[in-house]
Amino acid sequence: MSRFIATSAIRGSHAIVEQAEDMLKDALEKLGADVPIAFVDKEGVGTAYYLPVIYGYSGHKVEKLGDLTWPLEHAKSLLAPVPSENLWLPYLGETADAGVATLFAEEIIEGIRFAKGEQPEVNNGYKFNGPISDVQTRSWGIQMVDGSMPGFAAIIGAAKSNEVAVKIVRELQSKGQLVFLSSMSNGRSIVDQLLEEGVELGYPTFTIPFGTDTISVVYAAGYASRAAFSFGNVKPGDFREMLLYNKFRCFAFALCLGPMDDLKWATGAGAITYGFPAICDTVVPNILPTGITKYEHVVSMPFDDIPGRDDLERAERLVQRCIEIRGIKIKIPKVDIPVAYGPAFEGEVVRRENLHSEFGGKGGTCVEWLTMKDLDEVEDGKITLIGPGIDSFEEGANIPLGIVVEVAGRKMQKDFEPVLERQIHHFVNGAEGIQHMAQRDITWIRFSKGAVAKGFRLNHLGVILHTNLHNDFGAIVDKVQVTLYTELPKVEELREGARAVYHERDARIAGMTDEAVDIFYSCTLCQSFAPNHVCVINPERTGLCGGYTWLDCRAAFEINPTGPNQPVPKGRCIDPVKGEWEGVNNFTYEHSNRAVERFTIYSLMDSPMTTCGCCECVMIIIPEANGVMVVSREDYSMTPCGMTFTTLMGSIGGGLQNPGMMGHSKLYITSKKFISVEGGIKRVVWLSKNIKEEFAEELQKACEREGVPDLMDKIADGTIATTTEELLPFLEEKGHPALTMEPLI
Repeated sequence: MSRFIATSAIRGSHAIVEQAEDMLKDALEKLGADVPIAFVDKEGVGTAYYLPVIYGYSGHKVEKLGDLTWPLEHAKSLLAPVPSENLWLPYLGETADAGVATLFAEEIIEGIRFAKGEQPEVNNGYKFNGPISDVQTRSWGIQMVDGSMPGFAAIIGAAKSNEVAVKIVRELQSKGQLVFLSSMSNGRSIVDQLLEEGVELGYPTFTIPFGTDTISVVYAAGYASRAAFSFGNVKPGDFREMLLYNKFRCFAFALCLGPMDDLKWATGAGAITYGFPAICDTVVPNILPTGITKYEHVVSMPFDDIPGRDDLERAERLVQRCIEIRGIKIKIPKVDIPVAYGPAFEGEVVRRENLHSEFGGKGGTCVEWLTMKDLDEVEDGKITLIGPGIDSFEEGANIPLGIVVEVAGRKMQKDFEPVLERQIHHFVNGAEGIQHMAQRDITWIRFSKGAVAKGFRLNHLGVILHTNLHNDFGAIVDKVQVTLYTELPKVEELREGARAVYHERDARIAGMTDEAVDIFYSCTLCQSFAPNHVCVINPERTGLCGGYTWLDCRAAFEINPTGPNQPVPKGRCIDPVKGEWEGVNNFTYEHSNRAVERFTIYSLMDSPMTTCGCCECVMIIIPEANGVMVVSREDYSMTPCGMTFTTLMGSIGGGLQNPGMMGHSKLYITSKKFISVEGGIKRVVWLSKNIKEEFAEELQKACEREGVPDLMDKIADGTIATTTEELLPFLEEKGHPALTMEPLI
């Protein structure tokens, strides 16, 4: 531990305890031991918890002046000698004790001031609030319990300027924080700054001015004590339980503005014993190891050292850093967009006659990519549009779009990236007049004329993602920033980088087999469009959308045990060749609105899995060729079956089960279990060219594995055949193995 902090804190505690002793001696002589003491706010409403810091630590009740004698003696007993300037302490023990002594002394002083009628403070005609009453504490109870008011910020000192003071308070309010104000810096209080700017203070605005001196900070600790009594069922005197409650449930911190002195360090040491870290906007020694507080104890974030920012941006970053250090999970009460938002709009389809703008789909390029960053690389809530907005394009235009979502969190893991990325589909679809289909680099988004007329623009996609990632995944996500690109060269560059990440994610599942696990996983994210569809994801078959592997679903269940990715016990094996299990059938039946009684995982012809609207590919038999064709969502050309991808989706999408037709992911073609009942990849007679190119290496390995290393040369694509009349001669010329396999029908 820094010798500077230890020396300052212990020295400050000696001074304040001595002040309390002198004041108590004088008060007892002049007023007598029986003068009553009670903490009340400026309206005269008080607390039933005596002096709550002393009561919380020790269980000692202070009702009159004479009751302050024991707390004073206890505070004195906690004081260690002031250490030498050259002494380095490897622990917080003596400094923490000094902090407790400081809080006791400060509450004793405030108790004496109340006995003398000097509290709540009146300064230059302005009456400060003083301590918070029990009535007000209870009125905030629901917000504290449900997380809408996650904690409080105790601001100590004054900001660099009035403008910065207002910005800091507004940022804290926007994040649901109670704001307690006290102390001074260079003769100025942040209360002075806010009042000069016309900022309303008091209970209704959740900004409570305690007083102009540092001693009044003790009211914040007293509020924390009463929160623990009222909402945590902590008994007075059980300080260990109070610390644990504050550490894990009451997300408070001290924000120290301006120069630190001995008393501020001593008071800060007391705050740390309550589980509350201190963040300073000046250069101070850091205490980064965790222990008493949940994360770091003292963090220096010098205001003027934040590069490339103006003062208001620095203030915003400072508050973000406080939120991060305290581990506060932000709940955003409303998706702030100009159209309605909710589950009722998730199945909405934006048709051509009502289309204003679209991104991706036929002839377009749209990619979405969520990636994890370090905490200091992400600015929470920052939404940036690079390139022209939709107003720069003609109505009906297909606009290139790249969506990059950067998230950071202490509990975030790389394995969680695809899980959160797949939520983009669900989140965006909740907006009225907005349709989102598919995922990854084949995303297709449509804006309706009605939504655009109401003011919906591209940046609102960022608002939706920022809000929902915080609200739904706050346990692992602390910060979210979104960047949107509409310049085609940049979007194409982004797509290549994203594809490399997609392949890396897919490769993680290599080597795992269906036989090695007892549980598969479900995905019901697409039930808004396909109510009867249930995707069952096994190690050797990714989800139809291509966005989820078995590992991703396992991670998703870990993050959200009640979410759309649930474990599906395989149960009794009915048919190991076709891949049919009793547990899978039972789960599918119950979760498909009892529409699907059974399905086989490895067969195309016997009860294949249902298809949603987000599949990457559609497979269908070509009876004339005794094989199957696979068309990609990105392939808009005619195919040998006489239908385009869009037409095929109209036949099998929406949760339908069609023997001989099935939606699936691109990667599934390379799986050992790819329609293994019907002969696997050797049955493929036609394959979209973009899949051939994108998965060339993986497809070649699959062909070699099946003993047909030259198979890809024997599979046609759209440049070779778009009709069966063109396809069959090619297959015969190449000697495709499907022509000699047993009949599919």
